[in-house]
Amino acid sequence: MKLESAVYAVAGMCFGIILGWVIGTQQARSGGAAPAAAPVAQSAPASGNTQRQAPALDQAKVQSLTTILQSDPNNATATLELANTYFDAERWNDSITWYERTVKLEPSNVDANTDLGVAYYYVNRTDEALATFERSLKMDPKHTKTLLNKGIVLAFGKEDLQAASAEWKKVVDLAPTSPEGQAARRALEGVAAAAHNNTTGGAAGGQ
Repeated sequence: MKLESAVYAVAGMCFGIILGWVIGTQQARSGGAAPAAAPVAQSAPASGNTQRQAPALDQAKVQSLTTILQSDPNNATATLELANTYFDAERWNDSITWYERTVKLEPSNVDANTDLGVAYYYVNRTDEALATFERSLKMDPKHTKTLLNKGIVLAFGKEDLQAASAEWKKVVDLAPTSPEGQAARRALEGVAAAAHNNTTGGAAGGQ
């Protein structure tokens, strides 16, 4: 799995605004104060995609890999490369098709399985994303990229910041200086800052 599948999802968020909204909606449901700011989009990672143009698809690479797979349809390496190529271009449904084929060919490929879960989330298949992450964690309970992404989906797909924070804390404990650990730490800081702003009545804002 490419690191970007986890880190881009975190780095592209404005935690002060989005987490503040998530906390606010949770409080509103329980009879607390209304959210300080209206959401830009309810799906946080996807919200970034509406503000910019998706990366260009490498058509030459797609053609090359497709040619290989026409003659060797069970070529797991080419299948995974094609899935990654579509993922990098944010062609989520196409990437899902090829990640699903990859995990059928290589059921123990944790990275590919987790990338599949990320792609599921980007097309609003949140429950499938979480189930896919659980499958990855059965293979490797300490897979930090999976734990990081699971936290993201719990936070923004399920609006469960307590569960999300628990996953991010695991990442920090396992690999505090890794890119995943640093991203998880930023996420936890964002949760704390947004909770403080909401509690004190301040407007949520970006860092």
